[in-house]
Amino acid sequence: MKAEIAAKTEARTGATAQRRTIAIYAVAVFLYWISLYLYLPTLPAYAESKTDSLALVGTALSMYGLWQALVRLPLGIVSDWLGRRKVFILAGFALSGLGAYLVGTAGSINAVIVGRAVTGLAAGTWVPLVVAFSSLFPPEDAVKASSLLTFIGSVGRVLATGVTGTLNQWGQRIWGGGPFAGYPLAYFGAATAAVLAILALLPAREERRPPKQPSFSALGRLITRKDVLLPSLLSTVAQYGNWMATFTYIPLLAAGLGASDVTVSLMLSFNLLVYTASNLGASALSDRVGARTLVYISFVLMAAGLAGAALSSTMVALWAAQMAIGISQGFAYPVLMGLSIRYVDDAQRSSAMGLHQSVYAIGMFAGPWLGGVLADGIGLRPMFGVTAGAILVVGLLGSTLMDGRGQREAAA
Repeated sequence: MKAEIAAKTEARTGATAQRRTIAIYAVAVFLYWISLYLYLPTLPAYAESKTDSLALVGTALSMYGLWQALVRLPLGIVSDWLGRRKVFILAGFALSGLGAYLVGTAGSINAVIVGRAVTGLAAGTWVPLVVAFSSLFPPEDAVKASSLLTFIGSVGRVLATGVTGTLNQWGQRIWGGGPFAGYPLAYFGAATAAVLAILALLPAREERRPPKQPSFSALGRLITRKDVLLPSLLSTVAQYGNWMATFTYIPLLAAGLGASDVTVSLMLSFNLLVYTASNLGASALSDRVGARTLVYISFVLMAAGLAGAALSSTMVALWAAQMAIGISQGFAYPVLMGLSIRYVDDAQRSSAMGLHQSVYAIGMFAGPWLGGVLADGIGLRPMFGVTAGAILVVGLLGSTLMDGRGQREAAA
């Protein structure tokens, strides 16, 4: 009897500790995304204030995606190899705070470039963070864990981007000066959120797992699989359009139409809300109309949003463009991610997911960078038009190839 009571007490204690750890990670993830997004809506205007070149603005904003592309897969491999994740997560939080501080105190566009590179490294630690959080749940609840983590991150991003303009105004009242004098407040707030994320996660205990020797031959086979690579490449195209437009040059178009920082901030929050709602409905729609059809629709919507931005003469048109792009990404992101691991064995799914995230991060880099180069050469609005046409053609063609190739790979 005593042994039974002791076992029940131990089980209750373990369950309580597990719930506490989940809550700690939830708070840390919420603060982590705030630290990455609190200043994002007006970052393009802030970067533009440091240079006359749109190409340099694009280069600065592209660093976030570039360094994610470079570190996500290696970081996942190394964390599995060492059997530790928490140390990488804490390092990511610290880098997020450092990057925000560097950008907020930047005296030149080169300093902005360095700061955004640091935040890209910070965002690369999302891979071990996802795996660490999922490991707190039973294997059969993996989808529940990822959905909860995505929801927490989405709430953090929406709230963070919604208050950027207000923080800029408060900073203006505190420091006075020119039109960008109040911007550092949002960056300092982001750095503070990163410090709080570190403090929140420190009490969480981590059970060290047995080191897992990486298999580079298995990784090489994954990279050459069409059913893995093609959805990842299409996700790269979608991220190219999204990061070129939503997070970089639509805010500049809005500023050119006279939008205030608060309006630009709310417009990005609206995009993220639409994205989140579409994300939630993507699974049901995919079952009803088919994955390939939904990917088709997403690229048509992306092209429509980009073309609408190119032709926009009012803020209403820009809001509509942001809505179309948000719906597009909400559909494309989860569907293409699922397709990239649909036929992959369970033992290789983590590697396939790391590969998928590393590949699509190339689009997060290329969108702002190449968009800036094109905008310098042909103009901002023509760049939107050219990008809309290219994404429509590549997206629809790739979607057609993806469906047939995926089926053949599954049958092999």
